[in-house]
Amino acid sequence: MTSHPTAWDLASPLMMRVGFDVGPLHGPMTGIGRAVDGIARGFDESNPHVHLVPYVLSFRAKLRPGTIRLPYPAALALRAWSHLDVPRPDRHLTNIDLIHGTNYVVPPSRRPRLVSVYDCWALDNESVVHPDVRSMMNVLRRAVATGAHIHASSHATADAVRRHFPGAPVSVVHLGSPDIVEPTGRSIDGVPTDSRFVLVLGTIESRKNVPFLVDCMDSVMRELGDVRLVIAGGFGDDIENLRRAIERTPIGVRERIHVLGRVDGVVANDLLHRASVFAYPSLDEGFGFPLLEAMGARTPIVASAAGSIPEVAGDAARLCPTSDRDSWVSALTEVLQNHDIRSQMIATGTRQRERFDWSSTSRELTDLYSSLVERV
Repeated sequence: MTSHPTAWDLASPLMMRVGFDVGPLHGPMTGIGRAVDGIARGFDESNPHVHLVPYVLSFRAKLRPGTIRLPYPAALALRAWSHLDVPRPDRHLTNIDLIHGTNYVVPPSRRPRLVSVYDCWALDNESVVHPDVRSMMNVLRRAVATGAHIHASSHATADAVRRHFPGAPVSVVHLGSPDIVEPTGRSIDGVPTDSRFVLVLGTIESRKNVPFLVDCMDSVMRELGDVRLVIAGGFGDDIENLRRAIERTPIGVRERIHVLGRVDGVVANDLLHRASVFAYPSLDEGFGFPLLEAMGARTPIVASAAGSIPEVAGDAARLCPTSDRDSWVSALTEVLQNHDIRSQMIATGTRQRERFDWSSTSRELTDLYSSLVERV
């Protein structure tokens, strides 16, 4: 859990009181957890209008003081909320003006409801996602059908949401940029220091398209002999495809591919600062914090032109059609070789990153909260 001051540390009778789902802040920190942490930090003492009332739907999470635990088993609650408007948490979340479900799920309530949706990958691919995720998508459908307002983290996500929920109310509020953290300069186990490397960072799941990048790097490495590929991220549903892709490469290429597994935030930051190129071959993204982190680390980006990636990356990245091998090989090779292009991309990235800040997120969410409360 973050140690930064947040809006639930301070209260005033004049503030809107918002029930705010902090479940993503418990357990391993994911991209959604980082989004929720950033939103919460944005509502600090400089925002006199919003007081967050944090709640979780979990019997296991160790809670910080002041967090309300909704007393329902999560699996049973999700099953009920998929079809019914009970149990309502209103008697536990008392004296609030609005409920903000920050992770696709907002419970039924007599209060106005806002639900954050970061991408529509699970809605588009329900046959392959975890059953728990399918339950969350069913709750989302019910919430939207019963009047919940949707917060989308990008215009690309908003467009996808509208395809799934025609006529549903959707508002776009961009997220902010992660803080710039200076690298430690320490050596990293499994990463040689004698050559440049392309970095891919994130869970090895099908959406991230990492085996495709391995196939591209086969050609890049044949042309640029001193380049390596470093893959850092937890093992998800695509790990076997990644292993097979690596096994298909010639031995001389294979020995220059380094699979680190899950790394902590300090190591991930060090990798971003040391990488020659950050590669982001995702098939879809709802926002893309790693893009902004790479910009902060002054590392050029080659990425897919998919989902919200063009929206967040702007002109700071070399964008390639999804899974177009020739385009990716050409872009990676050029960015690795051409100093002028690299310098231009770094400068553009510095400017692009400044477009996303948490104070703007806070102001826009405050306006959205106010508009929803005033409609009641």
